[in-house]
Amino acid sequence: MNDAMDGQKARASEWFRELRNRILAAFEGLEDAATGGSPADAAPGRFEMTETSREAGGGGLMSVMRGGRVFEKVGVNVSTVHGTLASRAQQAMAARGVPGMAEDPRFWASGISLVAHMQNPHAPAVHMNTRMFWTPHAWWFGGGSDLNPCLDYPEDTKHFHATLRHACEAHGADYYPRFKAWADEYFFIPHRGRARGVGGIFFDDLNTDDWEADFAFTRAVGEAFLPAFVPLVERRMETPWTEADREAQLIHRGLYAEYNLVYDRGTKFGLETGHDANAVLMSLPPLAKWV
Repeated sequence: MNDAMDGQKARASEWFRELRNRILAAFEGLEDAATGGSPADAAPGRFEMTETSREAGGGGLMSVMRGGRVFEKVGVNVSTVHGTLASRAQQAMAARGVPGMAEDPRFWASGISLVAHMQNPHAPAVHMNTRMFWTPHAWWFGGGSDLNPCLDYPEDTKHFHATLRHACEAHGADYYPRFKAWADEYFFIPHRGRARGVGGIFFDDLNTDDWEADFAFTRAVGEAFLPAFVPLVERRMETPWTEADREAQLIHRGLYAEYNLVYDRGTKFGLETGHDANAVLMSLPPLAKWV
C-alpha cells in the first residue's frame, strides 16, 4: 500500500509540473499575440524561473513574469514538500478533523498555484491552484479557481463559471453547486463585507476513498483553467482604458492583498511550514492602492 501511495504521489507531482508547462506556454503566447494597448512598446514578457527550497524538506520552482504586454505580474509556482508539521499547522490540521495529527505529524504536499495581475484594467485578475496532501493517516485533494475583475463584464463571468461547471459535472452532479458555494464563502472578505471577486469554485479535503476518481477531478479543474481564462484575456487585453480604470484596478488589488495576507489558507500554511517566503507571497500584486 505504501508503494502504491508513493506512485500516486509521484503521478500527482509530475502532473502539476506538466500543467505548469502548458500554462507558461499559453501565457507567453498571449504576450506574443498582443500588439496594442499599454504598454504597446514593451517586449513580449517571459517567465523567469527560480528554484525554491524548504530547509526541512522539498522545494519547487517559482516562475514569474513581470512587466509584459499583457501581464503586469503573473506567477505560476509548483512545489513538492515534506517533513513534520510545526505545532500551529499541526493544530490547524487537527481542528479540521485530520486524524492522527497528535501521534504522527509527518506530511507530504504537492501542488500548483497561479495568480495573474494584468496590465489592462479591463482584463480580469485570476487565481488557480490544485494540490494533493498526505499524512500517514489520510490523503486528500484541494484547489479551485476564481476570477477577480476590477471592472465587471457579466459575459466574462458567465463564460468562466460555465467552463468550471462543465468540468465539475463530468465528475459529480453536485460538485459545481457545492464548490461554487464554498468559493463564495471562502473568498469573502469579512472586514470589508464583500467578496474579493466574482467567484469560481473551491474545494478542500476531497477524499471519496477513490484516489483515481479524485485525482481525475483535480486534473479536470486544472485543465479547465486555460479555456476558462484565456478567451477573456484575448477579449480584453487591448481594450482602451483610462486613468480612472487604472485607479479602480489598484484599489481592487488592495482587496486582493488584504485577503491573501489575512485569510488565505495557502499563505498561512506556506509561511508556517517554512517554505520560501518569496514563493508563498508571489500572489501579491506589484502595485496596489488604498483609500
